[in-house]
Amino acid sequence: MFLLLLALAMLSLLALPLWHKIDGLTNQELTLTAFGFDAKGLAVPAPGTVWIIGLLAAASAAVAVFEIFQFRNRTKQLLLGSVNLLLITATLGAAFYFSNKGEQLLNLKLEGQFLTAFYLPTLALLLNLLANRFIRRDEQLVRSADRLR
Repeated sequence: MFLLLLALAMLSLLALPLWHKIDGLTNQELTLTAFGFDAKGLAVPAPGTVWIIGLLAAASAAVAVFEIFQFRNRTKQLLLGSVNLLLITATLGAAFYFSNKGEQLLNLKLEGQFLTAFYLPTLALLLNLLANRFIRRDEQLVRSADRLR
């Protein structure tokens, strides 16, 4: 259940904007999505490698879905959970990095706003930790039942 919610959270990050900044004086807007910047009224070109956020989020969702179907091999699930931890952390770091890059493109005195999708990797981290905890608990239960045989 936790892994399915994790995959949904990371997939919804692909569709929702992460960060937004508006300069009221010049009517310039800058929105960060998982695949790039959406600039309105901005003459300065936006950084181009933003798609890495979307790639990391999609990879994390794919690993979570694959991890669901590895229910017969709990040690492999735990290994995939560790890989997913790294992917989610990298997604969060890339989103933060590119939002800071976006801050520099518009008026520096104004602050941009982090939107809902920015916080989804944090939710995914929590769900991943819970999934790993319950997978580890299942593995311990199976090992203790094997000792009783």
